[in-house]
Amino acid sequence: MKQIFVNLKRFDVPRNLGGICQMDEPKRWAEWVMDEMIRYGLGERSDIKLTVFMPESLIITAVERLNSYPKEKTMSISMGCQGVYREDVKPGGNFGAFTTNRPAAAAKAIGCSWSIIGHSEERKDKLDIIRRYDPMCDSDEQRRMKASAVVSGIINEELRCALEAGLNALVCIGETSEEKGDGSFEEQKPHIMSVLKKQIEQSLFNLSPKQLLHNVVIGYEPVWAIGPGKTPPGPEYIAFVSGYIKDVIKEAFGIDIPVVYGGGLKEDNAADIATVKSIDGGLVALTRFTGQVAFEPSGLKAIIDKYIGL
Repeated sequence: MKQIFVNLKRFDVPRNLGGICQMDEPKRWAEWVMDEMIRYGLGERSDIKLTVFMPESLIITAVERLNSYPKEKTMSISMGCQGVYREDVKPGGNFGAFTTNRPAAAAKAIGCSWSIIGHSEERKDKLDIIRRYDPMCDSDEQRRMKASAVVSGIINEELRCALEAGLNALVCIGETSEEKGDGSFEEQKPHIMSVLKKQIEQSLFNLSPKQLLHNVVIGYEPVWAIGPGKTPPGPEYIAFVSGYIKDVIKEAFGIDIPVVYGGGLKEDNAADIATVKSIDGGLVALTRFTGQVAFEPSGLKAIIDKYIGL
């Protein structure tokens, strides 16, 4: 069974306000997305597990819409949030002083069963904060590595909170253009391996195999290839990286964890990525990239069908 994740980013902002939501009322759009997923039978499929990461303002709307359908229509769909805070609400502890932050307990309470942790946009944001207040962190390799380690340490704390709250987690890792370096693929391999191994070790630090098994999926994001006009990696590159990630986790924890392609599973790359045996699914953000970009459940179905080989 393949794991398909959908990250709906800032679809709580309509286009007339600068966002990408196709409707002026994002709440109505979230209901439409759930309705269309059900209409296309995505909740009844036995060959996938589909997780939808919604902006927080739309989670309750989406959960309520899903719950209005019979369970057999929604059995393969789960709801997730776009990250959790590094501390959490606990009985007898901090009950709610988390203004501007989303504790994992809050995500669980409103119907989430998953969270995305350490997405490349989150890692970049945290690294940018460090750079802003410590410009010297970019001055040499040692400082850059320390700053990256701090970010992965925060990711580790977020992951712990998610797991302790009973959430599953898609943990994202990946190398930037600077980190993979110049030269041929063979010359880049040692740099790629070093970056990914550190991110895995730091992001999963001090967690047990029991905590990780069945609860964590790794999302590989080739950060250097994400964005308009950039060329995504081919199957050979993805196979090497995903196989290496699995080897590192197997060596460190003695278990196999699913690895999905997080660089953007699309209709035009789904068939190629499906040939990579060490990849167990993918992360979708948009389904339409020409004209006005959009996410449409019909496009999601087309991507899944192409990936599964229907």
